[in-house]
Amino acid sequence: MKIAVLGTGMVGQTIAARVAGLGHDVTIGTRDPEATLARSGDDGSFADWVAANPTVTLATFAEAAAGADLVVNATSGSATLSVLEAAGADNLAGKTLLDIANPLDFSNGFPPTLFVKDTDSLGEQVQRAFPETKVVKSLNTLTAQLMVNPAGLGADSSVFVSGNDADAKATVTQLLRSFGHTDVIDLGDITTARGTEMLLPVWLRLMGALGTPMFNFKIAR
Repeated sequence: MKIAVLGTGMVGQTIAARVAGLGHDVTIGTRDPEATLARSGDDGSFADWVAANPTVTLATFAEAAAGADLVVNATSGSATLSVLEAAGADNLAGKTLLDIANPLDFSNGFPPTLFVKDTDSLGEQVQRAFPETKVVKSLNTLTAQLMVNPAGLGADSSVFVSGNDADAKATVTQLLRSFGHTDVIDLGDITTARGTEMLLPVWLRLMGALGTPMFNFKIAR
């Protein structure tokens, strides 16, 4: 499958490397590929990451989305709509969009609040903005490493999917199972993304209490 991962941060890099390792044709999207390649940080340069993942192609958001069967939104919640606009509605039309982003507002420091909640969600905003795209909210309730390798916990845990299109949710569920997720719970249509996005205040406080992001929710039933 041809997969576009929009976002070059930790989540984007982690998802892109994992799906490439599973044999998918992967392009990672960014606003400016040359600027991204020149970027460096505490964990090294992005060029080093590209060198370590030679099968992953780097392209603009629009180029990445245009050639993909499945698009992954791995950007920050505050940038999500602008990134998807840059990717282009025509390039996203008819495609499954796995939306991992959370509507986190860091304007007042840490822990962040949610800039949309209760009666709406970021997932719904994306679906409204791109009505011809099949938006599926998932993987937004756990840290990047566990998104792609839930077995790293050494215990069973749960992950959720929300979306209006049954076939799109089936596609995402198949991808989640290829990552190792064994308990994938379909919550219903895209409005149910409100619930998983509103888990983030709990998740953030658990991270503080436990001193690690290496945990996940398990729905016992």
